Amino acid sequence: MRIKVIVPITSNVFNEEIRREVRGYGGAGVEFDVENLDYGPASIESEFDEALAVPDILNKVQKAAQEGFDGVIIDCFGDPGVKPARELVDIPVYGGFEPAILLAAGLGQHLGVVTVLPNVISMLEDLAAKLGLASRLASIRYVDIPVLELGDRAKLENALFQQSLEAILKDRVHVLVLGCTGMMGMAKNLHNRLKEAGYDVPVIDPAFSAIKLVETYIAMEVKHSRLTYMTPPDKPRKWWG
Repeated sequence: MRIKVIVPITSNVFNEEIRREVRGYGGAGVEFDVENLDYGPASIESEFDEALAVPDILNKVQKAAQEGFDGVIIDCFGDPGVKPARELVDIPVYGGFEPAILLAAGLGQHLGVVTVLPNVISMLEDLAAKLGLASRLASIRYVDIPVLELGDRAKLENALFQQSLEAILKDRVHVLVLGCTGMMGMAKNLHNRLKEAGYDVPVIDPAFSAIKLVETYIAMEVKHSRLTYMTPPDKPRKWWG
């Protein structure tokens, strides 16, 4: 089983950590290849950033399918380019949001996300609405740390803990979802700190969720429905790259 992990930014600051994490998350015999964008933003923190990233995401997804990969993970919580990518290829394609929020929905009634910046809150609300889970999403909070500064893990962990406590105490959140795939490796420690504080609530890592969901669909030999994600009509298109 071969899975392509597309990091939908031009910066490679997370690549080594991503490679280490996906090897730890993946099942036996699963091979991962990690690739950045050639064109796009250094990080995705707005609708504008996402729009810039999507063309090369689609290039990379199509290339992965042509090279025989069994599935694709677009390593971003905002699911950039996921739906158009499913129209292009016949292998499972997932970002971080959909797998994580669907998994969280099976673990408790009131869901909460702790993300990076306020800029992305409306984007995440739209994603929840499209999945029919807006009524279950009780809270979206943010640590106010830009994506490219998430390398300060102590600062990130403390901010996640404080915002998670606020979500539990003030927003009645029962299940927490980390709102950025750059927060990899934070879920277990955050759960332990919350449990020590008296709140035994699940904390869902979106990258881990995406890997396991894609692995499952590949093993089951199923992919997205062509009645939902119809193949684009054949026509001339000017597409750079």
